[in-house]
Amino acid sequence: MQDFTFQNRTKIVFGRESEEQTGEEVSKYADKVLFVYGGGSIKEYGIYDKVMESLEGAGVEAVELGGVKPNPRLKLVQEGVEICQEESIDFILAVGGGSVIDTAKAISIGVPYEGDVWDFYAEDKTIEESLPIGTVLTIPAAGSESSPGSVITKEEGGLKRDAGSNKLRPEFAIMNPEFTYTLPDYQTASGAADIMAHVMERYFTHEPNVDFTDRLCEATLRTVIENTPIALEEPKNYGVRAQIMWASTVAHNDLLGTGRVGDWASHPIEHELSGMYDITHGAGLAIIFPAWMEYVHNENIEKFARFAASVWNEEVDFNSLERTAQKGIEDLRKFFRSTGLPTSLGDLDVEIDEADLEEMARKCTDKGPVGNFVELDEEDVLEIYQLAR
Repeated sequence: MQDFTFQNRTKIVFGRESEEQTGEEVSKYADKVLFVYGGGSIKEYGIYDKVMESLEGAGVEAVELGGVKPNPRLKLVQEGVEICQEESIDFILAVGGGSVIDTAKAISIGVPYEGDVWDFYAEDKTIEESLPIGTVLTIPAAGSESSPGSVITKEEGGLKRDAGSNKLRPEFAIMNPEFTYTLPDYQTASGAADIMAHVMERYFTHEPNVDFTDRLCEATLRTVIENTPIALEEPKNYGVRAQIMWASTVAHNDLLGTGRVGDWASHPIEHELSGMYDITHGAGLAIIFPAWMEYVHNENIEKFARFAASVWNEEVDFNSLERTAQKGIEDLRKFFRSTGLPTSLGDLDVEIDEADLEEMARKCTDKGPVGNFVELDEEDVLEIYQLAR
């Protein structure tokens, strides 16, 4: 187990009617905010009105920026930066899921920066300053409500890149599981895949003596696996929705990565897929992660056998850990498939040929190999794309 420093400043306000505290929390930082959101769903289901009422009650003025799309776009980020600079706004409130929160984070680092905010995503530029942000979470998936990361897509070239700094952790996250009742099944399932991927990126490590965090990872995975099918059958089951929402936060607030080195290859491999074809990130991970497992599992077959046994209740075949590991990989695929997610590139409604795979592999590794469990170069990434076909 490695030495580590863990600190997460995000205040979590969790439960029914927690959105009523939005104005109180925002007023601690500002009396004028940029209110960032996505499409019309928060208005259709009353979330917009509840948040606005809370802001108005606390004397907070809101300048609106709607229209955030999945795989959030750089163009809207740049628009948000201009609004904040013109309106002298120094706090950003994101109401939505990961795409909305990531957009807010990008705006927060673009406002005090004299150059193009894309520099932080394309060049790994150090984030020196950012505006504070708060969140009202409506989609459990990305974990961005308390993470230090942001992912943005530049439409020219289909480039999807990330930036990260502890300065990007939100000041607070308002989390009412009731807000997730109306999520479409596909969005619920994609969110579950995203949550599981965040855990598995940390779980698959060569670091010894991390049994404690291994067990935390396994418990989080099992919680999502057990509760997601119920959420699909019973969308208004508060207890189930609450567990999934909290698992989403814990999966990506860095607690599960303490003392260990995670992998983080599957995410950039998937980013090329959703960056080029605009597919849902979680759905892309449901395709890529099992393919990555197929490619790398022999690097630490014991870890994959443990995954099969501790997460999927498979009996360990000590005469063939390979057989046990393969059962765990197939169980993961079956789970994703059972929730309605694609598990191969062929399941997608897009045409992807060999030249596309080669382009994605090249772009994925343009800054060097990806991954820590196994370092993957362009040829390796191409093999994983081919396994995912």
